[in-house]
Amino acid sequence: PYDNDFEDQTQMSLKLEFVYDPNFKNHVNYSHTAVQIPTDIYKGAPVILNELNWTQALERVFIENSRDDPSLLWQAFGSATGVTRYYPAAPWRAPDKIDLYDVRRRPWYIQGASSPKDMVILVDVSGSVSGLTLKLIKASVMEMLDTLSDDDYVNVARFNEKAEAVVPCFKHLVQANVRNKKIFKEAVQQMQAKGTTDYKSGFHFAFNQLLNTNVPRANCNKIIMLFTDGGEDRAQDIFEQYNWPNKTVRVFTFSVGQHNYDVTPLQWIACANKGYYFEIRSICAIRINTQEYLDVLGRPMVLAGRSAKQVQWTNVYQDALGLGLVVTGTMPVFNLTVDGNSQNQLILGVMGVDVHLDELKRLTPQYKLGANGYIFAIDPNGYVLMHPNLQPRVRLRFFIRSIRNHSTITLICIRRQMIDGRSGEMTIKTLIKSMDERYIDEVTRMYSWTAINDTDYSLGLVLPPYSEYYIQADLSDVMLQLQCMVILSLSLSMYREYCKRLQMAENNTQFLAGFLSLMVEISPESEDCDLVIYWIKWIEMLIRNLCRYGFLALFASTNGGVTRVYPNIAAESWDEDPEPLNSNFYRRTLDNKGYIFRNGTVGILVTTAVEVVIGGKTMKPAGVFLQIVSADLVLNVVVMFQDLLCYLIDDGGFLVMSNQRDHWKKVGLFFGEVDPYLMFALYNNSIYARHQTFQYQSACEPMASSHTGAAHRGFYVPSIADFLTVNILGLHYAHLCLLEDVWAESSDTKGSSSCVTVHSQFYFTNTTNSFNVLQDCGNCSRLFHAKRIENTNLLFVVAETLPCTQEENPCEVLNSARYRKGPDKCFDYNSEVKLCLLL
Repeated sequence: PYDNDFEDQTQMSLKLEFVYDPNFKNHVNYSHTAVQIPTDIYKGAPVILNELNWTQALERVFIENSRDDPSLLWQAFGSATGVTRYYPAAPWRAPDKIDLYDVRRRPWYIQGASSPKDMVILVDVSGSVSGLTLKLIKASVMEMLDTLSDDDYVNVARFNEKAEAVVPCFKHLVQANVRNKKIFKEAVQQMQAKGTTDYKSGFHFAFNQLLNTNVPRANCNKIIMLFTDGGEDRAQDIFEQYNWPNKTVRVFTFSVGQHNYDVTPLQWIACANKGYYFEIRSICAIRINTQEYLDVLGRPMVLAGRSAKQVQWTNVYQDALGLGLVVTGTMPVFNLTVDGNSQNQLILGVMGVDVHLDELKRLTPQYKLGANGYIFAIDPNGYVLMHPNLQPRVRLRFFIRSIRNHSTITLICIRRQMIDGRSGEMTIKTLIKSMDERYIDEVTRMYSWTAINDTDYSLGLVLPPYSEYYIQADLSDVMLQLQCMVILSLSLSMYREYCKRLQMAENNTQFLAGFLSLMVEISPESEDCDLVIYWIKWIEMLIRNLCRYGFLALFASTNGGVTRVYPNIAAESWDEDPEPLNSNFYRRTLDNKGYIFRNGTVGILVTTAVEVVIGGKTMKPAGVFLQIVSADLVLNVVVMFQDLLCYLIDDGGFLVMSNQRDHWKKVGLFFGEVDPYLMFALYNNSIYARHQTFQYQSACEPMASSHTGAAHRGFYVPSIADFLTVNILGLHYAHLCLLEDVWAESSDTKGSSSCVTVHSQFYFTNTTNSFNVLQDCGNCSRLFHAKRIENTNLLFVVAETLPCTQEENPCEVLNSARYRKGPDKCFDYNSEVKLCLLL
């Protein structure tokens, strides 16, 4: 019998050995494929065994593909019955709860198995569907929504005597993204059954939605999904008015619940409109029946033959096996057998090959773009595939939306052109955040964009003006293109393609020895490694000229990736990224003029960029030299102001130096935490401006709820200190629990949820160099003087030592007590109150 055969096969199962592969971020086996079967499919079904048998031949194909192209990641086939076969084999990552993974509901399968869909879901909420039937309908609608991807558009309507959208503000079809589907599901849960059934009102609403061409939509498959318990009306006149004779709208009908109604009208409606009829009698039948319609939609693709067998690239999504954010190239697999005299019209499944986003980034290495250049790519739905601000660690999608960020608004302006596959360019001034998100710089950026051939994606390039041109060395064609990792005596590294005499070695030690000996042998005039040699010699000359000034240490970094440190011991305290192009100080210095001061681990760090003008073109390839200045040098400047408070504050509002010993431990903190009232005065007098951005990719801890106390705990009233340090001055991230365009498919941090965080940065806004301000604190006044230090990012502030936050003398307060209005009525005496009795 069949069951015994299946048991015999399970006893012959292999015990595979897995090895960790960092490319897959998983333990894998390269000799076999693995299979995943959805939990709600009966394990002994003959169809499943048949799928396992004929898809076994894919194992050899997958292995050969991997040998031909070792860079391939996951190769997978998802069948129309729900079976997934993937290579290389890896243990399935089952969740803590029930594993509900079904390949037919994954983004790559949905987008590969059918063309985009415009769908209207009609829900019968008449009185007859109350109770268990209504619960089944609600669950079925939510499962139906999960079969849609970002390429699809949908609306959900409830009807009885009249029809209306379940989400009142969704007047037309909306994109089936994660946010909108979540809103639909919440609205569906609130539906209540009442009234009588009128199919005509529901279909009239649905056809008007699908025929509205004045709104964005998929412009492909048009579908109506009807969920009901049954009815007698066939609404034939509605179909004659809107859908016949061309029948461009498919109608699928679902008879839900245990009942004895005549289902013939529902079967007729589906068959008369190129749809299909399904029955959902119990909760176990929901998942299977709400996804079977995809087979029907796949039939036109099968009949189209070769013209439909094209590689389609999906939107970015989260890989189920832990690879991270990926895009998948998909191709449908058709059943080409002949059933009698007609061709089979069933789709067998979808083939898919994953491409990790990091692979796309490797095609455009950072050193080719410069320190502040970057690329970005978007898909047809406006979702970002690549962008420096994309944060895959929280597994969220980043949507280009109108937030208070100039660069994002720029993306908004060019998004339509990129989605349409057009090319263009523009130059704008914008505000950008530093890598550590502490500073804001006003910069000029050049945007260029174009379509990527044979895909629906578009690629954008962003460059600063000084990276528009570069110095090209005269290197011969025989130069070896090597990825060199040069570890200098400073323990700093670089990755570049330079040296032709430098041979590859078995390990870094041998490679370092060869590099150092090569540097000794050749001269600046040599043709070998000329770029590296030039910059190393230039740096050495620069350091020799500067060491006589008595600085603690000198650093020099270049676009070539070389960082030189003097003395060598200073490298131990160097906490920046060893690759200059990835370093925060290096990027900020290129975007700013003059000298940039900030706090380092030892003393104060001062940086400036070296400009080179060739042929009238300004470039910054010569590098940046850095100086670590002793704190004593700065203290000598402020020691003369013993009776006053003296501060050096940088352009981001962070304390660089103070003449107050109790403030020395606060150096590097936001000035609002050091002297909040003074920082508020600097902000209130427009010396500093605040720039806010909203981070839509944040993961926040859930807010703790309290049930103690008599007062409602839903609102928090901040104090003046909270207002100063958080709302105005602090570089703190206030999270807003809002429903936005970004929602987590899953989260790396258990217990956290998707949220929006507000980021605040400060920057100089006033061009005036000197300010004299009398600060009014209500019960006192305070004079301070602020002056911008020319050609630097520093603000020198001198203020009276008597702060407005001084502790008040309680005896002096009594002399100027605040007025208080007494109660209108006082109930403290009544002559009829009984006196106590003495016993």
